[in-house]
Amino acid sequence: MSAAVELETVPSEAELIARAKKLAPAIAARADACEELRRVPDETVRDFEQAGFYRIVQPKRYGGYEMSPRVLFRVAMEIARACPSSAWCLCVVGIHNWELALLGSRAAQDVWGTDASTRISSSYAPFGKVERADGGFVLSGRWQWSSGCDHCSWVFLGGRVPTIPGEPPDQRAFLVPRADYRIEDDWHVIGLKGTGSKEIVVERAFVPEYRTHKFSEAFLMQEPGRKEFGSSAYRYPFGLTFSYCLASVLLGMADGAVDLFCGQMQTHRDSYSNAASIADPFVRQRVAEASAIVRGLHARLDANYAEIDALLDRGESIPVSLRVSNKWDAQVIGRDSMRAIDLLFKASGGRGIRLSNPMQRFFRDAIAGSNHAFLNADKGSLNAGLVAMGGETVDVSI
Repeated sequence: MSAAVELETVPSEAELIARAKKLAPAIAARADACEELRRVPDETVRDFEQAGFYRIVQPKRYGGYEMSPRVLFRVAMEIARACPSSAWCLCVVGIHNWELALLGSRAAQDVWGTDASTRISSSYAPFGKVERADGGFVLSGRWQWSSGCDHCSWVFLGGRVPTIPGEPPDQRAFLVPRADYRIEDDWHVIGLKGTGSKEIVVERAFVPEYRTHKFSEAFLMQEPGRKEFGSSAYRYPFGLTFSYCLASVLLGMADGAVDLFCGQMQTHRDSYSNAASIADPFVRQRVAEASAIVRGLHARLDANYAEIDALLDRGESIPVSLRVSNKWDAQVIGRDSMRAIDLLFKASGGRGIRLSNPMQRFFRDAIAGSNHAFLNADKGSLNAGLVAMGGETVDVSI
């Protein structure tokens, strides 16, 4: 297919969310199979393709809808209610179509020039070895945790470019095609089992300069693709956007856990007293507390995006202090979504640990998801507190 041809009229945000809700029952029915496969089922990936979910943040020049990342996040929240692993891969793989646009049209043409449906996975930690070469770099090493890699044919891999003593660090993400890496299946875990977050192995692959995402440029929001594509969709900071990508999936899990628990308690009776669980003050308290946490997290996320959008609409930059506090909020969303799920899991009693009960999946997946480095609330609090008291950020991935 010609990458320069738009595939369809751009749907509205409401239509995309409606598609996600319509797909949710089928995705939920495959959740057990997703975990058994240890990757997202092929049928689910096809469903996401047909629904247009991977196109949400992709440039229109390459058949995408060129919408705000917030639309992708809201769609992923709906899918997370049904299957957290599927939502995680949708959101993470989907946001790479937004990141690729930041690199510019030359890199985008390499990936989408012959097939605009090409997908990208990632592993950003700088595990590998980087050597300078004429026109680019030579990359070698092993990278863990590349979610959704089985259904992708390119990957972003983190690495540090050698620098002269005294120069600032030069960390980048290197965009590598499938021909230059192999996947090793080491994904045997207790949470997010269906994400297929396997290891990527590279042996001396050449990566041209233009296929690298320089994190110092990301911090300054000066990547070449911002001007080349020019859409308002590409005006947000990379690090903050990726953090909210992950946090949104955790929040969708919490939504699903609240709905599931409330539905189960409507008909459940205590095993010993035979009293209706809905009459138990302990159960009522847990539902109220968890629901309040989740509603508050949604309100925080919506308010943060509204504030950023208002700044950008006025043509103003986003202060570093605001980016830091927003990333901290993303980490709090991940942490507190897990806490809300934990409240409900504990209130579920023995039935909560049965594999037939999706509550245990929400519990395991929330623990795994909130452990992601970008959602590390312990480290994030230190930087957020420092900046709040007038210090300079020590985290440039914002």
